[in-house]
Amino acid sequence: MKAGTFETLRIDEKVDYGYYLTNGEERVLLHKTQITDEIKVGDELDVFLLLDSEDRLSATMKKPKITEDTYEWVEVVDVLERSGAFIDIGLSKDALVADDHLPFLREVWPQAGDMLYCTLKVTNNGKLFARLGTEEVFESKFIEADRELFNKEVSGVVYRMIIAGSYIITDEGYKGFIHSSQRTLEPRLGERVTGRVIDVKEDGTMNVSLLPRKHEAIGVDAEKILAYMEDRGGAMPYWDKSDPDDIKETFDMSKGAFKRAVGNLMKYGAVYQEEGWTFKTREQDINPE
Repeated sequence: MKAGTFETLRIDEKVDYGYYLTNGEERVLLHKTQITDEIKVGDELDVFLLLDSEDRLSATMKKPKITEDTYEWVEVVDVLERSGAFIDIGLSKDALVADDHLPFLREVWPQAGDMLYCTLKVTNNGKLFARLGTEEVFESKFIEADRELFNKEVSGVVYRMIIAGSYIITDEGYKGFIHSSQRTLEPRLGERVTGRVIDVKEDGTMNVSLLPRKHEAIGVDAEKILAYMEDRGGAMPYWDKSDPDDIKETFDMSKGAFKRAVGNLMKYGAVYQEEGWTFKTREQDINPE
């Protein structure tokens, strides 16, 4: 018997702290904290073998979330700088994704609560480790994206990082790439992100931006001005040189705030000014793509 395997064993003896199980040749302890159902001597149990806190082979009736033959999303529960990321695999002991399997930059290591797609690895001495899914593993999970997803919002988890950017797998199973120019901060490995599809390629993969849409970036004051212009058919008798009191009365904002908001709208091509008036552009589309 060895750690990291499933075994069907018979209950051989009951003791104060649990039961001893046997395969007819060897015995292993099933501690009372590892029992999930009512059992009695003579029963046959399907158990998972692992090392206890004193590195002795033991059994558990709990089922691990991952095995050496399966991959699953598992949650990060702790991160130690000189060790790596510990993940919850459904057992009393967490498994470690070693630091040499994590990004070089410590700033983009996963944090507690992030999700990693892992399989279980058991060392020759019975220690349980977790290994991240490779690109080849993820290829079997991806589905092709349709062009109709262009400019739509998608959410997913960062599963791979390169110098040029980050790869995500979306909730639907699409493969997305976030170029370094399409983010303000580099997301962590295992971090859940939400972005906008800015391109769908012929191979069914997509490019995703984490930058805000321009109408989201212009600010609350600019939105108020746009709404006012919408109600007036796309024009208003106010511009940079309008009287501060008129601006305050109409928009409830200072002239400085008004000029900054209108400046943003002009920067994004949403409005233009002529002879004391501000007009919306004929094609009111302030999205960057």
